[in-house]
Amino acid sequence: MITLTQGGKAHLEFDDAKRAVAHLKVLYNDAVQFLSDQFMAAMTDGPPKGRIRAYYPEIRFTTTSYSRVDTRLSFGHVPNPGTYATTVTRPDLFESYLVQQIGLLIANHDQPVEIGYSDTPMPVHFAVANDTSITVPQQGAASFSMRDVFDVPDLSNTNDDIVNGVYEPVNGIAPLAPFTAQRIDYSLARLTHYTATQPHHFQNHVLFTNYQFYVSEFEAYARAQLDDPESGYTSFVSTGDAEITKGDQVLPDSPKTPQMPTYHLKRADGGGITLVNIGVGPSNAKTATDHIAVLRPHAWLMVGHCAGLRNSQALGDFVLAHGYLREDHVLDNDLPPWVPIPALAEIQIALETAVAQVTKLEGYELKRIMRTGTVATHDDRNWELRDQRGPVQRLSQSRAVALDMESATIAANGYRFRVPYGTLLCVSDKPLHGELKLPGMASDFYKEQVARHLMIGIRAMEHLRDMPLERIHSRKLRAFDETAFL
Repeated sequence: MITLTQGGKAHLEFDDAKRAVAHLKVLYNDAVQFLSDQFMAAMTDGPPKGRIRAYYPEIRFTTTSYSRVDTRLSFGHVPNPGTYATTVTRPDLFESYLVQQIGLLIANHDQPVEIGYSDTPMPVHFAVANDTSITVPQQGAASFSMRDVFDVPDLSNTNDDIVNGVYEPVNGIAPLAPFTAQRIDYSLARLTHYTATQPHHFQNHVLFTNYQFYVSEFEAYARAQLDDPESGYTSFVSTGDAEITKGDQVLPDSPKTPQMPTYHLKRADGGGITLVNIGVGPSNAKTATDHIAVLRPHAWLMVGHCAGLRNSQALGDFVLAHGYLREDHVLDNDLPPWVPIPALAEIQIALETAVAQVTKLEGYELKRIMRTGTVATHDDRNWELRDQRGPVQRLSQSRAVALDMESATIAANGYRFRVPYGTLLCVSDKPLHGELKLPGMASDFYKEQVARHLMIGIRAMEHLRDMPLERIHSRKLRAFDETAFL
């Protein structure tokens, strides 16, 4: 069997996070290069007689002490003595994150980390994913069975058991991070497919919307920021990875329209803003957040449109969600509906502050255009056409003030993945009161409201960007025995 393994080499200890990550990059690049070379040789010369295998690198950490660390920070420390480990992929993409997380672990426990190869095989599909000149053929398209020679994605290593709280430690080794390397690689590939942009463009602050109308406003804002040398923004990326650095540059047409068009207003430190048009429906909302979560963003917010449920609301009013009625059902197997999804004070304050700044209204006057309350998320866009007595009664009992098809899904997945979340919606129709979303009404409404609503989301993200990381990633999102890595 041809293999690339630890080769008898022991894991190396590091008490410096940057040196540890540098070694991770060496190990990862060696494994990727080996698999890529062997794959190209097999495609050209035919399969070898043995099996070709390489392994993901890993981080291990062991402590024997029960001494209590400073737990005001919700991450950066392990809960009990023992050995913890995580496999690692794309250390180039996650370099800043890994340096931060490893550095906190070393500092908080005064113990080194160990870096070496794991016993988790690296699928050849993921190894060659970053080389656009290499394509892995579908099963049956090659002259030999891929599975007989190379490792392929394995669902036993590609799941959410850790974040869902059902992971069972293997050989007494507990998880060090919320996602395995294969799970991350899977999502990185899916992100490229769904958004038509590469993962390295994603910023730490993500806005979700359910209408394409927001995109042109976001691009206009981005162009203005690129022309402002004081803004701190460095470039704007559109679908197809088209990137501009000046406001007057032309963006080429994307060769294809992705399922979830995504745009990135970038900063050098990754603290910019990504806008994702997830379209309509909880399934899309779950898909997008399932994959973006592996990038460990600092916050994501939903800034979409909704149905207003109260007679006192007017078209164009805002709804700041402080609770969610989950009737979307797409997360029921991962996060049961009885789990409460709390409002996060830091996010709520940032959103309310942004509304006040953009609308120039404060205090009691702000109540004229904004309601705080429960948002119901439903999985049936045409729920109004059914017998309304049941749905309307539940909506009334829940005290819901708005209804949409994405917000509770995004918030629930934020809760599940420990990503701070929030929702600010804009009332676009009032189906219970005869104000339906008709073409003429929608045109006038969108023209007046989109720019202001989007600007509120941007301002909220800028407030969060200036907030210390330990305040945003608070203990409210952490379970009993959490992974040390955020």
